[in-house]
Amino acid sequence: MDDNELKKILEAVRSGAVPVEEAIEQFRDLPYDDVGCAKLDLHRAIRKGFPEVVFCQGKTCEQSVEIVRRLARHHAKVLATRVAPDVAGRIAAAVEGCTYHETARVLVVERLPKAEKPDNGKYVMVLCAGTADISVAEEAAVTAEAMGSRVERSYDVGVAGLHRLLDQREKILKANVLIVVAGMEGALPSVVGGMVSCPVIAVPTSVGYGASFGGLSALLAMLNSCAAGVAVMNIDNGFGAGYFAHLVNK
Repeated sequence: MDDNELKKILEAVRSGAVPVEEAIEQFRDLPYDDVGCAKLDLHRAIRKGFPEVVFCQGKTCEQSVEIVRRLARHHAKVLATRVAPDVAGRIAAAVEGCTYHETARVLVVERLPKAEKPDNGKYVMVLCAGTADISVAEEAAVTAEAMGSRVERSYDVGVAGLHRLLDQREKILKANVLIVVAGMEGALPSVVGGMVSCPVIAVPTSVGYGASFGGLSALLAMLNSCAAGVAVMNIDNGFGAGYFAHLVNK
């Protein structure tokens, strides 16, 4: 349940179209649904503007299916991240309206047709340094899109060939917020941060050789960026970047 659904129910009660007892029944599962393996926060969409997101990594297939199924019962849109292909197939067989983004490892459930929104010109732009970083970049992009933002992408534009990045300069400068994903030495966010006046959300990835320490060197490099206006997410946290970018963009 979100603000719009809550308002519809309350307005229907006020007009007399819905009896008080029926409205109480619709609220009965709030504020959370205990499914045994998890307590699903059904108030989150009201508090935060978007329902609880399911992190499937570390959960059994059965747990992931049940959690998504229960959330889809209460929300028109459900987002699940780090979803393996076999788990996505099981969820899609149990829940209607699933779209699986394999590269991003993200599954989106939409029970209602997408509403056309007027384009106000604002968009999130997602950049990544190398092809190996695309999965994290796509997790960010799909998350922001699922939440309602327009997203532009430009991949494989790392510092080893700056001409590739500069070719995207016009689109980069028009973005409302940028997500910049990089592994190895993690230099790309600093370069982009020096080019633009909008917020830059840096995402280090675990891509790199031994001395990258699974993304730690890129994380530290981004935290020490001398470019102003750069915020840093945790290693491989494309979801967090996409969520925050949407909040900035809206």
